[in-house]
Amino acid sequence: MSPAELRRWLLETALPFWLEHGVAWQQGSFIEELHQADLRARAAFRRLRVAARQVYVFAEGARLGVARSAEARDLGLAWLRAARQPDGGYPSRFDLANRPLDEGRDLYDHAFVLFAFAKAGARADAMALLTYLQAHFRHPLGGWRESLPDALPRRQNPHMHLLEAVLAAHEAFGDKVWLEIADELVTLFLDRLYQPLEGALAEYFTDDLKPLREEGCYRLEPGHHHEWVWLLAWHRRRSGAAGRPARETTVAAAALLAFAERHGVDADGEIAAELWSDGRPASAVTRIWPYTERLKALAVAGDAGRIQAGCAALGRCLAHPVAGLWHERRGAAGFEPNVAAPASSLYHIACAILEISEERL
Repeated sequence: MSPAELRRWLLETALPFWLEHGVAWQQGSFIEELHQADLRARAAFRRLRVAARQVYVFAEGARLGVARSAEARDLGLAWLRAARQPDGGYPSRFDLANRPLDEGRDLYDHAFVLFAFAKAGARADAMALLTYLQAHFRHPLGGWRESLPDALPRRQNPHMHLLEAVLAAHEAFGDKVWLEIADELVTLFLDRLYQPLEGALAEYFTDDLKPLREEGCYRLEPGHHHEWVWLLAWHRRRSGAAGRPARETTVAAAALLAFAERHGVDADGEIAAELWSDGRPASAVTRIWPYTERLKALAVAGDAGRIQAGCAALGRCLAHPVAGLWHERRGAAGFEPNVAAPASSLYHIACAILEISEERL
């Protein structure tokens, strides 16, 4: 599929499909997943991150004139506002009646709530959430807490999505504080998360942000390498390419892309889910999202040939018997049958298609 074909699939097939089948209009919430057989969800819960991601998806649909998208965006905003607890934070899971199922607080999920508020233009909500995060999620040993209560291992992933959220907020609202936090996160990436010896990004860390190793190697995910390449380019645009992070991120991003392409992508454009830092495979199953993140990184690199191959690889994932669904998981034998399409993946798919088709990079 070409970028134009991917865009048509998103706007004319996927978004109308999920607006019809993926929104619980009467309950004021979103469906967690859709199964091919009956277009229903099996999950007896709703996740905070799904609501936040769907607000983004339908905010983009509204921007591009897809019917009912604005209603779905506003439904999601109302759900997020109702989900906020008296302490200012958000539980990660809810039952089907929208009642909280946990008391913990997770940085990854809160980053997506902030992202949703930014993309929907809800500045007051975004500022209130930032105040909560600043008060409760700063880690004494650097970076941000994994969760409340604290949990190990610490991960780079919540920091990555917090960077995405504050960049979106700076783009939407322009307040200096968003770029200040983005600068801080990029500096953390350069000093603690990125491993220059291998030119790679560790996934899991000790409490003081040292990579967790087994026999000298650490685990990494090529999809997250690609995602950081895209985010570092976004940061350079927002920061005006000034200062230490902008100079060094260009070098680090090139190393991340080279590592991921060399060790994590085969000749057919299929992507490894997880590797060891010496390049050995660590998992035989890949989900759809690494294909979308690779496309965003290739857009930064501007490699037309690889972009075309990346579009074709994503197109194979989208060639599903039910138009509007996708193949979520691929193993050594190919796509795994009878796997539900989780609503959470629509965020990845929409973001990649819009970046590539609108040439926003």
